[in-house]
Amino acid sequence: MFKLSPSDGSEAYIALGANLGDREATLMQAISLLHDHQEITVLRCSKLYETDPVGPVDQPNFVNMALALRTTLAPEALLQVMLQIEHVLGRERTIRWGPRTVDLDLLWIKGKQMDTDHLTLPHPRMMERAFVLVPMNDIVNEEDPELKEQIESALNVLDGKDGVQFWKTCSWPSASAHSAN
Repeated sequence: MFKLSPSDGSEAYIALGANLGDREATLMQAISLLHDHQEITVLRCSKLYETDPVGPVDQPNFVNMALALRTTLAPEALLQVMLQIEHVLGRERTIRWGPRTVDLDLLWIKGKQMDTDHLTLPHPRMMERAFVLVPMNDIVNEEDPELKEQIESALNVLDGKDGVQFWKTCSWPSASAHSAN
């Protein structure tokens, strides 16, 4: 089977979160399912952070992280893959901003801007959310200094960073270990 080379396609960033069940195991399953897709290669993963929930619903803390990946999928097709992975891992959309087994948000794709009924790129609220920016800052490639600077500037003025605590290092193998696939 053909596997996407780490140099093909566009670089994208995804935020992952979970606050039900075995949070870490679910996030690692989501990474595996993404990486197993023929047109997606996981490049880098952030540290894992335990974060306070956001929203009006009383619920457990989240574990949040971010991924850098490379894909040849169009943004809408990547979003559909992500939604399917959420479904496979038990995500139920019953309460807005409620507890969930897993949440995958497409944040940014290099060179892509769009605003449709189903997808806005870059993610319209990513620069307002410490639980997104702290992990994303771990993995933003220095080859994109403009995005790196935007994230660091937002983090300098953003409230809520105290609700984002380092939890553990990601156990996902490095992307270089997967480049032979």
